[in-house]
Amino acid sequence: MKITKLGRAALIAGVGSILLASCAANEGTSGSGSEPAEGAVSGTIEATGASSQTAAQEAWVAAFLDANPDADVIYEPTGSGVGRDNFLAGASSFIGSDRAFTMDEVAAGGFQACTTDDIIEIPVYISPVAVIFNLDGVDSLNLDAATIAGLFAGTITNWNDPAIADQNPDVDLPDLAVSPVHRSDASGTQETFTAYLEATAADVWTYEASDEWPIQGGEAAQGTSGVVDRVSNGQGTIGFADASQAGDLGTVAVQVGEEYVPFSPEAAAQLVAGATQEEGRGDADLVFDVDPAAAADGAYPIALVSYLIGCTSYEDPEVAATVQAYFSYVASAEGQDAAAENAGSAPINDDLRSQIDEAIALIQVEG
Repeated sequence: MKITKLGRAALIAGVGSILLASCAANEGTSGSGSEPAEGAVSGTIEATGASSQTAAQEAWVAAFLDANPDADVIYEPTGSGVGRDNFLAGASSFIGSDRAFTMDEVAAGGFQACTTDDIIEIPVYISPVAVIFNLDGVDSLNLDAATIAGLFAGTITNWNDPAIADQNPDVDLPDLAVSPVHRSDASGTQETFTAYLEATAADVWTYEASDEWPIQGGEAAQGTSGVVDRVSNGQGTIGFADASQAGDLGTVAVQVGEEYVPFSPEAAAQLVAGATQEEGRGDADLVFDVDPAAAADGAYPIALVSYLIGCTSYEDPEVAATVQAYFSYVASAEGQDAAAENAGSAPINDDLRSQIDEAIALIQVEG
């Protein structure tokens, strides 16, 4: 049975990448000589994109290849920005991205991976973005939006600042400089985080939401894993990352209303449940407008809605069939449960799944 093919040429903006789905994972779920299931596909599809999806993609690819042993799925966690560039250039069959293409980008077209300018964008990975830090002896902190903004904007420079201490009276805070860490690459996770700061702490965070860090200086790291490594290997460091990769680092419970809400899949799902679909997009373009400032009580206000993005029409019908089958598995209850178990994400609900299934059906699989 095939797994991801190693040794392929690097795609645009070549970075050290991880080819997902392990042989061990596949060996653990299928016996030798297994036959393809009825309706199994056999195409090869290559993808780049969001590093936030890494753990979920590991689970999705392994299970999909188990059911489709003659298929190949390669996912390289290059970051969302590189993924979108690769898709435009035709270097990826599909991508993962922590933000959808804007309506202006969709209108401009030019998606070289596709035979038309019609694309499919489906939200299949919903996860909290954790504010992570590294302070000896401190596992968690309560912080409001203004304080989080100050820590990253550079207006709060020491961990024993009264803005932090007043919200954490039982925590022994060190007299230690704050070292904020951000992404060096264009990142949808970064855009999610800066959108939260812009929406909830505009008096402190005077920058627009962006997938590129708007402030000069500070520590920068490539990808989610890079930020986690930099925070882990420092003292007094603070950063943000998909919660699935927070590990043993300290994390922040974020103030919403009168309470401090720790991250969880359920709390992230509460925020997204109140989101509305953007108007003016095509039938296969399911993009949602999440407003952190409108978070209800109990909702975690920094939630990532990450997308799979592909074509509705491919030159190779085998690629089209494999993308359609893979997207269908990812959106299925089984696929969502696999991601929840491996990555701690929030499974999509049945209503959203129904919309997504209708979008996936629009992928043309005939030559």
